[in-house]
Amino acid sequence: MILVNISEKKGTIKKPVKEIILYNNGIKSDAHAGNWHRQVSLLAKKSIDRFTISSGKNINYGEFDENITTSGIELCQTSPKDKLIIGSVEL
Repeated sequence: MILVNISEKKGTIKKPVKEIILYNNGIKSDAHAGNWHRQVSLLAKKSIDRFTISSGKNINYGEFDENITTSGIELCQTSPKDKLIIGSVEL
């Protein structure tokens, strides 16, 4: 994990925070928490880097609306409903 982000209001860019608190419906204080299909979103740093190179635009973490920016996890090889276990955290 590289960075965690939240947005307090839908439609705004997520901002980095020191830590997040996960609960059954997502991330505490994040606008996208709730009973729906995308409570926590992950995006690989590798994907951000690839977009930056191909577009020529500098992208900040959180601009793709990701809660967790990852490194070392092949997210493209995961499927919906897969469990990711990192330390004592299960997503």
